[in-house]
Amino acid sequence: MKKQFAVIGLGRFGGSVCKELYNMGHEVLAVDTDEDKVNEYANYSTHSVVANSTDENSLQSLGIRNFDHVIVAIGDNIQASILCTLLLKEMNIKQVWVKAQNEYHHKVVEKIGADRIIHPEHDMGVRIAQYLVSEKIIDYIELSPEYSIMELMGTKKVSHHSIAELDIRAKFGCTILGMKRGEEVIMSPTPDEIIKENDILIVIGHNKDLKRFEDEGL
Repeated sequence: MKKQFAVIGLGRFGGSVCKELYNMGHEVLAVDTDEDKVNEYANYSTHSVVANSTDENSLQSLGIRNFDHVIVAIGDNIQASILCTLLLKEMNIKQVWVKAQNEYHHKVVEKIGADRIIHPEHDMGVRIAQYLVSEKIIDYIELSPEYSIMELMGTKKVSHHSIAELDIRAKFGCTILGMKRGEEVIMSPTPDEIIKENDILIVIGHNKDLKRFEDEGL
């Protein structure tokens, strides 16, 4: 279903989000104070506008109230990011996601109501570190400091066994949400689904349990 997004700040992070959302077929309003950046993303957005996102009248003139999702990706200007986030929440935008520069920035936008706070460098650093320490980890998403979702490569050890036979939930406290087999994606696999070598298992659980499953179960 096509959705409407506004991306404020067209640096590397905001520009990438803008371009990907547009390529996925959604309506995207691209906003920045830099005319060159706005022109750069004119072909990767439904509308691209030069505007001051810290000015309430400017935001209202963009029709920002019509957007359910706004991504605040303002670069190094933390003050501008905080003020923009505050204005958006005062305008009752349903979902305001904010790129945070540091923990201070995180705490302030959290207190003023940001719905989700993103640390791109931290998040990517964690994922890369996970890849480096294990050949079994294909992807990694941190849900909280304690829980994560991992994509783990099926090995010979689990090959030709069903999910019920492996009894992963009872033994390790983890749940298989889905599987990838080549181009095929199997969501909510049944207990009698047979795992094959090189299948990618999408597993959710406590970090300690996931680590134990990775070390002992695969």
